[in-house]
Amino acid sequence: MSTVISRTLGSLRDNRPFRLLWYSNLFFFGGVWTQTLVLGWLAWDTTHSEFLVAVFGAVRLAPLLLGPFAGALADRHNRVRLLIIAAAWALGVVSVIAMLASLGRASYGVLLAGALALGLAQSPSQPARASLVLDLVGRQNLSNANALNSMAINMTGVISPALAGLMVNGIGAPATLWVSTIWYAVSLALLVPLRGLGQVVHAHSGSALRMVVGGLRAISRNRLASTVLLITLGANIFLWPIAQSFMPVFASSLGMGASGLGWLLTCAGVGGLLGSLVIAWLGDFPFKGGLFVVGTAVWGTLWALFAISRNPVVSFVLMGVIGVFSAAFGVLQTTLLLMTTEAPLHGRALGVQELAIGVMPLTSLVIGAFAQRYGAASTTFVCGFLLVLVTVALGIWTRELFRFGAPEPTNRRLRS
Repeated sequence: MSTVISRTLGSLRDNRPFRLLWYSNLFFFGGVWTQTLVLGWLAWDTTHSEFLVAVFGAVRLAPLLLGPFAGALADRHNRVRLLIIAAAWALGVVSVIAMLASLGRASYGVLLAGALALGLAQSPSQPARASLVLDLVGRQNLSNANALNSMAINMTGVISPALAGLMVNGIGAPATLWVSTIWYAVSLALLVPLRGLGQVVHAHSGSALRMVVGGLRAISRNRLASTVLLITLGANIFLWPIAQSFMPVFASSLGMGASGLGWLLTCAGVGGLLGSLVIAWLGDFPFKGGLFVVGTAVWGTLWALFAISRNPVVSFVLMGVIGVFSAAFGVLQTTLLLMTTEAPLHGRALGVQELAIGVMPLTSLVIGAFAQRYGAASTTFVCGFLLVLVTVALGIWTRELFRFGAPEPTNRRLRS
């Protein structure tokens, strides 16, 4: 057992810089989950309008569309410095909102501005955050480190919203926002010892726009990376909007209340945590691309089965397994993008990934319109089936992706 734990936590145990980054991420995303719940609750409490709450959510996610430019920044500047700026920015923004909320002046307009400002701290920093992992741990430990990062996000996703909800009921929303400033402050403090790392290895002298255009051209010529990005785009068109929007509908159709909804989300979070731990334990395993393609196809199939389930127990089990396979998609999409692109393109490749995720607010509206007419279950079944078709077709188009990811590239390259 000790050997299994040691292998699973290898990057945390053996690499102090990564350990500091991991703890910083834990507190940063703890702050993100906390302020997301509190600000969303305040938006509803202030307006009592479903549409205005949806607008709030769209504004919060809008900075995802800046992904390619954020990637150019990650390729052009010191990545640790960018994360320090992001943590300091989030700390300052939440402090201002908490102060205004404490004074009773957190109007809907203030909440919208805060959502946009906090989105600018989170989304544009992601390419630097993800590419820095490879800088710190190297290619051999990348899968393990990315899985541990995913584990941190899953843990905060399970724990932080529940704690935030309890704090809102117990001490009020303004005080809860002040607590979230502590999370960001700790995240910032943990990054400071890393400030000598993350130096730019490849200098870029062109404009940011030229870097973005050049990066898009290079990535479009890279079939492996393009396939990974297209599968990511498919997932954010067909399934992530459902996971973000329709869970209350499914809980209701299964005869559950809010507590049942909470347990469904907990099953997904625990499954995601378990899947991340398995990938971390596997370490630098071969055929990462194959697991990514097959895992994403199975993920879509499970969502289609969940859509037609009418048994609560079966639905809980399916949601847990969905969480496991969501980890295969979530961890390996970033790992493969970093492994299939050259170092000078890492930030921009991850920036394009952010852009692919950024289509979700628009696709949510489209899928919502279909669900309104045909029902959430039918819409989810079709979307899961379409993701399977897209993933399988892209896997056939780029068959070398199935064999990609051998531990040593020189060891009978791709075992061909």
